Parts: sequence; structure tokens; C-alpha cells
Amino acid sequence: MMPFLFKIPDNFFPQLLAGMVVNFEIAAIALVLGLALGGLLALARLGGGVLGAVATPVIGLMRAAPTFVVMFFLLNIIPNDATLFGVGVAPSGIMIVALSLVPYSASYVADNGAEALQQFRRGSPLGALLFLPNITRAFFVLVMSSSAGAAIGVTEGIAVILREAALLPGLADKLVLFAIGILLFGVTLQIGFAIIRLLQRHLGRIATRDGKGVT
Repeated sequence: MMPFLFKIPDNFFPQLLAGMVVNFEIAAIALVLGLALGGLLALARLGGGVLGAVATPVIGLMRAAPTFVVMFFLLNIIPNDATLFGVGVAPSGIMIVALSLVPYSASYVADNGAEALQQFRRGSPLGALLFLPNITRAFFVLVMSSSAGAAIGVTEGIAVILREAALLPGLADKLVLFAIGILLFGVTLQIGFAIIRLLQRHLGRIATRDGKGVT
């Protein structure tokens, strides 16, 4: 293990951490856009009528859209020199990846947002608050899905690991490097999931206390 560590350049870990920040940046952009679009779709579906009839299949299509297909579709359909009123509007690689995750993000928000709104209308605001841990869970799923950016040259965490692994001579060294990446991502995500569990328990205690107060 120690001889392997001497083979890693001094700037590897800073670059890996910077790449992981990019993963979180992509996930945050995708979630914000998903909240906006998914919220509108949830309201349309619950509203019924023509908008509701249109929103339901749209949500289904977005739910089934493969991230890689959407990403390469966007990459090829938007020219690198695209302009609007003389201003360059071509999205960066980070934005392309974030946009490719919006269908999943928006459909998840629409499904859970509709359920939260129904709970609120039934007089259960605490049930509606379960939307928060669900969205937190979606954020960490988006963090891991953002590694698709490595396929189009976005320097996120997985891309940094793959780039460094290509420079190592032996399979054992590569496996150790991958294990380091799994450990760093795993610890980060486990902390996130622990926060989700704490939030769910807190909301559960509030709901239980509120239910006893009502009875």
C-alpha cells in the first residue's frame, strides 16, 4: 500500500476533491432546475383537465429518459458556437451534464411533489414535509449520476480517478486507486444518507407528538 501511495502525484487528492465539488455542482444545478420544472408538472397533474392529461405522460417520458442518451443528444444538437442576439449561449460541459439529469430530477420532484401536495390538502402538513428527505435523497442520486460527465470530458471526480488510473502500470495499483475513490465518495454519501435518516426521525417524532396532541 505504501509503495503505491508514493506513485500518486502530490496534486491527485486536491484534484479529486475539486472534481467531487464539480459532481455536487452538477447535482445542485439539476436539482434546482428539476424543482422548478417538476413543481409545475406536479401542479398541472393535480389540476386535472387538459394540462393534467398532458403532464402525466410527460412525467412518464422524463422518468424513463436515459441520462446518457439525453446528454449526447444535447451535446450534438446544440452547436458549440450557438449565439442569441450576438451572445454565446452554448452550454458548458457541466451544464450539459446537469441538463441531462433534469428529466430524472423533474420527474422525481413531480411524483413526490404531487404526493406532498395531496398530503397537505388532506390536512397533514407533516406528511407533506417528508418531501424534504425525499429530495435530499434525490440530490445524492444526482451526485452519483453526474459521473456520466466523464464520458464527455467534464473533469469531475470519476474523470480524475480514471485519468490517474490510466497512468498506473499495474492492475493492483489501479484497483487500489479505484478503492480510494469508492471510499471518498462512499464516506461523503453515507454522511448525506445519515442526514436524511436524522431528518426522517425528527419529522417522525414531530408527527407522533402532533398526533398525540390531537387525540
